[in-house]
Amino acid sequence: MEQKETVPVAAGGDARVTWFDSRRARLVLALGHGAGGGVEARDLQAIARVLPAHGVTVALVEQPWRVAGKKVAPAPRTLDAAWRDLWPALTKKGLPVVAGGRSAGARVACRTASELGAAGVLALSFPLHPPGRPEKSRAGELLGTGVPTLVVQGGSDPFGRPGEFPGGAYELVEVAHGDHGFAVPKRAGTSEEETLVTITDAVTRWVTSLGE
Repeated sequence: MEQKETVPVAAGGDARVTWFDSRRARLVLALGHGAGGGVEARDLQAIARVLPAHGVTVALVEQPWRVAGKKVAPAPRTLDAAWRDLWPALTKKGLPVVAGGRSAGARVACRTASELGAAGVLALSFPLHPPGRPEKSRAGELLGTGVPTLVVQGGSDPFGRPGEFPGGAYELVEVAHGDHGFAVPKRAGTSEEETLVTITDAVTRWVTSLGE
């Protein structure tokens, strides 16, 4: 059952959290969205459907700009400030919280994980660099989380293919042929359902291992 919660934040208005509760939750996985879409992204929705059966409560977090209906995301510092403001709402269940998100949401989680005491970071489609601009690397954000980190990356993501990622203290799972939204071309012979299973299996394995 989904439960929506409005969380006032000082950084720009109200955020919204959609809870997918696990009856035997051992931890919370909080996921933010990207700059070009919301929590309706198929990978976020798939994770929210699957993880509660494995003892993980999922919280899909909508940033204030998205709740307000704006089309353009604010500056990174504003996104980070809102995430910090709503963090107490994510920890109120008294469980460890894994911070995460897709694309811009993954960057927010990486930048704030250590200071907020996150139990880990899940980075879906981490935008390692702008398309065609590998010299504009954001690897420092990923390498600086200070906590266990999983990257799930499309094999054809123009924001950074798996082979472009530097070595470091994190795990990377490749979604074969996937683009930034994990869409896979028909010629690859892989269905959307199979792609989502690859993602949810990897996330389930990694997140549940944190509680062991």
